[in-house]
Amino acid sequence: MRAALAAAHAAAADGEVPVGAVVTCGGRIVASAANAPRGLNDPTAHAEIRVIREAARTLGRDRLEDCDLWVTLEPCAMCAGAIAHARIARLYYGAPDAKGGAVEHGPRFFSQPTCHHRPEIYGGIGEGEAAALLRDFFRDRR
Repeated sequence: MRAALAAAHAAAADGEVPVGAVVTCGGRIVASAANAPRGLNDPTAHAEIRVIREAARTLGRDRLEDCDLWVTLEPCAMCAGAIAHARIARLYYGAPDAKGGAVEHGPRFFSQPTCHHRPEIYGGIGEGEAAALLRDFFRDRR
């Protein structure tokens, strides 16, 4: 989670919502990414989407069934869908997102009967630092 938090700090420094993500495989980081919708003019450039794409390119495959995703914020529905399609084995996330999250909030994507893949889910990892980073980012913009 340390590497995901570092990516989130980098996103904040670029004026992006501070969310960072890494994919690990066999205990090593194979991809790291930060939120970049504004910088890339791409509403799908969430940290999770970007890191899944990078991991798939790095590993040369579309299925990441032996990989773990570490992200600083509870994934949204779009990102949860990408996690399922990539067949991520385990999802570790930091801060819950009562407004936009789709894992333990909102649609609870992985609990739906139509969801074809459900990763193991571990929430609250690094929650304090991830939540503080988000709070500070939005407080400074108000």
